[in-house]
Amino acid sequence: MDVEFKASLPKKEEFIGLHRTTGWNAKGLYTDDQLFKAITNSWYAVSVYLNDELIAFGRIISDGIYQTLICDVMVHPLYQKHGFGKRVVENLLEKCRVENIKWVQLFSARGKQDFYKKVGFEERDIEAPGMSIFL
Repeated sequence: MDVEFKASLPKKEEFIGLHRTTGWNAKGLYTDDQLFKAITNSWYAVSVYLNDELIAFGRIISDGIYQTLICDVMVHPLYQKHGFGKRVVENLLEKCRVENIKWVQLFSARGKQDFYKKVGFEERDIEAPGMSIFL
């Protein structure tokens, strides 16, 4: 098995193919061009290839100092539960350590909280909940 982690963005077609396996855009809120443009605005990204096929991806949005958000961690369903997601998150966190970023946040997909807890994340305190608005 020839696995390669690259600190770079995948090609648009590769990313869109992987993204479609997540079902995150099931309502069609974003076009393929918008989704790809979003990742090109990332502060840091990691792409995982198995035999030259994109099988996992993750990225960071950050100001490079203290506001840091891990986004779009995804692993193709055929390769889930093989440690690739964990390695993507570890790679993203290592980049933060190298850049001396202390506070890293993320939004978890439904049912994935335990995965993130295993790599050290904690749920926000009930007295300081995360909030969002959908426009």
